Amino acid sequence: MGKFVLKTTNTGFKFDLKATNGQVIATSEVYTTEAACENGIASVKNNCIGEIEDQTVENFEKVKHPKFEVYTDKAGEFRFRLKAKNGEVIATSEGYTAKDGCLNGIESVKKNAPDAEIVKE
Repeated sequence: MGKFVLKTTNTGFKFDLKATNGQVIATSEVYTTEAACENGIASVKNNCIGEIEDQTVENFEKVKHPKFEVYTDKAGEFRFRLKAKNGEVIATSEGYTAKDGCLNGIESVKKNAPDAEIVKE
């Protein structure tokens, strides 16, 4: 089972969602308070049921929030961002060289996030 690792940074708090193997699947923004960070974790748990909007294809179909947006970054790598019902980005992925890896990352979030425990570092 995955886990959310809540960390203190120089400017606030952030979380990483890690798979059972310890690999980081998704990361949050930096929050100003620990409570806000915990709310972000709750939001990921509630919104990880979203559909996938593949923005890497021409004339892609828009999907309602919550959703995972798949896109390519400036380096040409595939990434996803999870958007909540209100359209806010609540988690982002690392860069993947292949789209399949990115899609596997989304499936891992869907599988691991709902029951993941919160661990503070």
